[in-house]
Amino acid sequence: MKRDYAVIGLGRFGGSICKELSEEGMDVLAIDKNEDKVNEYKNIASHAVIADSTDESTLKELGLKNIDHVIVAIGDNIQASILTTVILTDLGINMITVKANNDYHEKILNKIGAQQVVHPERDMGKRIAHNIISNNILDYLELSDEHSIVEVKAGKKMLGKSLVDLDIRANYGCNVVAIKRGDDINVSPSAEDTLKANDVLIVIGADKDISRFEKHLVIDE
Repeated sequence: MKRDYAVIGLGRFGGSICKELSEEGMDVLAIDKNEDKVNEYKNIASHAVIADSTDESTLKELGLKNIDHVIVAIGDNIQASILTTVILTDLGINMITVKANNDYHEKILNKIGAQQVVHPERDMGKRIAHNIISNNILDYLELSDEHSIVEVKAGKKMLGKSLVDLDIRANYGCNVVAIKRGDDINVSPSAEDTLKANDVLIVIGADKDISRFEKHLVIDE
């Protein structure tokens, strides 16, 4: 299912999420007060606009009520971050993810309606972008510029099927290196191993191949 996203604040963190979501084929509305930043993302995001996110009427005009998930990635201006989150909560946005600058900021954000609070110094943009796209994608670790290792919960399309049925390596170019089931971890899964609900697969491969694997097998419609 294709979702609509908005990223408010196009600094290094917000910009990396905007790029990653766009590369995954998502519709992204990029918002920043800085014209240079907005121009930088005009050819990356679906739409890029210069706007002050602390102005409720502006956010209404931009149609944020119709956005599925808004990521507030405002830099050092904690007041603007908090006010923007309050406005988005009032607008009834289903999912709001907000960048926190410190633990105190995080406490306030949790109290005023942010569903997810992230610390960019601890969580890189690529990992968060993948987690935003699907709850089944549990973790994402870059091994190099083009290769990563991803931890995913078995999607509905995978349940009851064996690794040989899915043939992930042939179909998607990725390798399943381990399967976690509860407290047990199988580091050399056999081709006949059948996947059950809540199984977690650890998959390694090129980013473009992992992306196809996620879209076709991991993300539930």
